[in-house]
Amino acid sequence: MTETITVKLEHLTTLDINPVREMLDPLLAKNAIASLEQTLSFEIQYPRDPSDPRELSEVPEIRLWFVRLDTIYPWFPFLLDAKKGELARYAAMLVPHQFNRVEGIQYNPEALEIFVMNKLFVLSDWLQEQDIYSQFRLKSMAQLFGYDIDDSFFTMIKNM
Repeated sequence: MTETITVKLEHLTTLDINPVREMLDPLLAKNAIASLEQTLSFEIQYPRDPSDPRELSEVPEIRLWFVRLDTIYPWFPFLLDAKKGELARYAAMLVPHQFNRVEGIQYNPEALEIFVMNKLFVLSDWLQEQDIYSQFRLKSMAQLFGYDIDDSFFTMIKNM
């Protein structure tokens, strides 16, 4: 079941992440955040002129809001519904990219690699703190972005 977080213009322009906090903080307090694994999506209400050709991830106010969200909840990708494209959209908010009419989103390769590795480190530690088995989850996330992570990588970071 997908849960939707509605982000309105006033949230974006004031960098207010309360729509996320209101959903997550009660679950964090009860240590029940895992119940939202891969269930969240966003409805972004940002009025645009019909002639504006930009994608939402190209709007600076929206991107900045997601940068703020990512600094407060760096493990947030764990909650996103990847099957509905929410993880790719989240990455597009944080990783430089271009749109290709035929091939879709084209991330900057170096920036994407840094993003994926950052999320692997952050999520590995966070999932371990939550007592959630992480290796399969992390490998799956990396594969969504075209990375095949060897098991030895997870052994190495687990032993740090």
